[in-house]
Amino acid sequence: MIIAIEGIDGAGKNTLTQALVSALRDDPHHPVAVTCAGFPRYGTRYADLASDALNHQMGDIVDSIHAMALLFALDREAFLHTLNDYAHGGPKQHEVLLLDRYVASNAAYTAARLDDPAGAQWVADLEFGRFRLPTPDLQILLDTPVELAQQRAASREAADASRTRDAYERDTSLQARTADNYRTLVATGWPHHSEWITAPADIDVSALAADIATRVRTRI
Repeated sequence: MIIAIEGIDGAGKNTLTQALVSALRDDPHHPVAVTCAGFPRYGTRYADLASDALNHQMGDIVDSIHAMALLFALDREAFLHTLNDYAHGGPKQHEVLLLDRYVASNAAYTAARLDDPAGAQWVADLEFGRFRLPTPDLQILLDTPVELAQQRAASREAADASRTRDAYERDTSLQARTADNYRTLVATGWPHHSEWITAPADIDVSALAADIATRVRTRI
């Protein structure tokens, strides 16, 4: 299975990832093998180009909405072999690939930057269509209020000098529009009638992880 955890910056994706890994691996009767990955994959070619652009080190590339979306998409396309290993029918079909962001992130941010929901379809055509990325089996949206997410991101930056917020993370208006576009993706079952779980900010993370783990074990 491929499970994607989605949300704006500071939504709590890493916290849920850790809780879900424990819930899946630590069950003494039905442990599930889990591999974690996150996008952008910093330290690799396309992700680092995107990072440099977001930190205004690549000229005007950051101003091009489609160029930025393409860099993020290419980062996933370069990971395609591993993604296919975990897709239905692959050699790791009884294991879980847990992703911190996937294609929905690109869709939500692109639609927000364009101020046009059609941006999400452009991303779907590119990543699921042209690049043939597998669709996720389950997507979880952490629907965290923008103000709370911004506070978390700022606190994270203050505590860790290596976590300097980029141009997207500092743009409160963009974060708010992205959150709205995430909700639209959930409401429409994007893409292809996909399964989503929406989790509010005050949800018990351990309980959510346990619920997701039960769904996973039922499927595999």
